Amino acid sequence: MQTYKLIQQAITAVSKGICRARVTGLENFPVEGPVIVASNHLAFLDSVIISALMPRRVAFFAKAEYVNSPGFKGKAMKKIFEAIDIIPVNRSDRSESVKALDQAVEVLNEDRVFGIYPEGTRSLDGYLYKGKIGVAWLAHMTGAPVVPIGLIGTEKLQKQGSNMVYPHRFTVRVGEPMYFEKTGAKMTGKQRRETTDQIMTAIAHLSGQAQKNEYNISPSAARDGGDS
Repeated sequence: MQTYKLIQQAITAVSKGICRARVTGLENFPVEGPVIVASNHLAFLDSVIISALMPRRVAFFAKAEYVNSPGFKGKAMKKIFEAIDIIPVNRSDRSESVKALDQAVEVLNEDRVFGIYPEGTRSLDGYLYKGKIGVAWLAHMTGAPVVPIGLIGTEKLQKQGSNMVYPHRFTVRVGEPMYFEKTGAKMTGKQRRETTDQIMTAIAHLSGQAQKNEYNISPSAARDGGDS
């Protein structure tokens, strides 16, 4: 917990002091109980930024390859991820992805906060892509409210393919909680799709992005011929 606080304070200081980050709508964030944070995704640093700037600790998933890198880099990333509740997941393995959602349910059942990017991967062209239904599955399974978040300008903090971070102003907009019926496993496919679309519309309103009615595919998944 102490390590998390130190990292949070450092990132908050850099974000607000050097990057002049603007955060609005924090009063919308529930002070207790389970919460699903659903955000657009523009940069690798998004999870770190959200975790640091929200009033409560947020757990996220991330690609397992970030912590599987050989040498010092992999070990350092693993330590950082553990400190700020970022859970590595092998997303190329569908069974692992299913297990990951079960982990998310555990987080929410403990009255904690779980963050998810419904697009599945970063948008490299600025559009907001069609949301995958995992976010709706979590909402209907647990009854946790969904807090939509719109990130603006975080893609300018780190150029694609670069490890360097560049100071740049960005904005985080926190929307009002969205409540959906707790159905458990009885939810229908139509219900999941409609709920996901409502959440994506709320994110688009906050981020100002134009929406694309198609799924986003990460460059690595495209090379492998798979999904993100």
